[in-house]
Amino acid sequence: MAELIEIGSVEERVILIAADVGDGSDAAASLKELEELVDTAGAMTVDKIIQNRENIHPGTYLGKGKLDEVKERLWELNATGVVCDDELSPAQLRNLEDVLDTKVMDRTMVILDIFAARASTSEGKIQVELAQLKYRAARLVGLRNSLSRLGGGIGTRGPGEKKLEMDRRLIHERIGQLKSELAEVRRHREVQRKQRERAHTPVAAIVGYTNAGKSTLLNRLTGAGILAEDKLFATLDPTTRVLDLESGQKILLTDTVGFIRKLPHHLVEAFKSTLEEAKYSDIILHVADSSNPQMDMQMHVVYETLRELGVNGKTVVTVFNKMDQVREEQFPRDLHSDYQVRISAKTGQGLSDLLNTLELILRNQNIYLERVFSYQEAGKIQQIRRYGELLEEEYREDGIAVRAYVPAELFAGLQSGTGEEKQDGLGT
Repeated sequence: MAELIEIGSVEERVILIAADVGDGSDAAASLKELEELVDTAGAMTVDKIIQNRENIHPGTYLGKGKLDEVKERLWELNATGVVCDDELSPAQLRNLEDVLDTKVMDRTMVILDIFAARASTSEGKIQVELAQLKYRAARLVGLRNSLSRLGGGIGTRGPGEKKLEMDRRLIHERIGQLKSELAEVRRHREVQRKQRERAHTPVAAIVGYTNAGKSTLLNRLTGAGILAEDKLFATLDPTTRVLDLESGQKILLTDTVGFIRKLPHHLVEAFKSTLEEAKYSDIILHVADSSNPQMDMQMHVVYETLRELGVNGKTVVTVFNKMDQVREEQFPRDLHSDYQVRISAKTGQGLSDLLNTLELILRNQNIYLERVFSYQEAGKIQQIRRYGELLEEEYREDGIAVRAYVPAELFAGLQSGTGEEKQDGLGT
């Protein structure tokens, strides 16, 4: 039996394997993305192997002949493990361990590992640990074998080996405890949402495929100062910042965790409170990487994930980012969105178009108000300045004549009292 390796001083060298079942998905592109994930997790890809099959093998993922080839390549390349491009069942994980006699991981394990490394807030850590424990609870036997082969590496961050050594009862107790903590976080998030509603401040959720440039955009617009790297899942914890528009209106921008194809359902479930920021927003800013050949597929994944979260009926602005890396004759389009802008968050190109689009959307969502306020009602004009768009004010003998766009929930309160008022169809 091979000697135990101290992974702290040895970089993991892995072979990526995938089954191409001809379902329309691009196995080569998916494997390239898996290579980026593995790199983000801190390992090196030494080979990629794809088998064309009618179906994924229910017992061993790939067929016997291809697994013999994988085993030979493991020995030739001195690889320390194998990563499969799909989520493995407990039986597949166990059988692959036996056949290949090496550490076996799947795409889900790599993504969970990255999330564990990137989570910095208490909420993020709770969500990641919950997702990891749910995933691992059904795979304890296979994972114990896998973790006994190496002293660390992918799959051992977060709860780690110590928690895996608990029996199932203790793991499920811990899952229950984490669910309670997460419920408390959700209650707190709900309170924050209600406070925002009372403040009449519109919210735009920035969503998109991982590494599309969401954090770079938030930094460019608000000076948020959050980490923005050319890596998958560079930022994990959501960030909300205020954007002051030229008209005087304010809008809250919330950066959300990036989406990815085959996003583990455990993560979607655990991160629901974070991802649901999109559900309760007024506007969806869908950031797409125009320079990526897989952009259409990535946009499809984003829309599917939003649908899964129950996000619908929102005003969607597709922000085609990284246009500085695209040839001039290329004009990306999105038939699913209400508005489209082309920008480069890195250079600032097109940002004025984006800001003008946000101004237009807010104006269209507000109600046009024209009336004369008595001088005793001057406080209401302060409300308009704070929450709406004040177009014109004129101080006259009979009061203060105002033209403005205001949020619908504020309109009724501003109407009460003496003075003239009318509602313009443009604002409704």
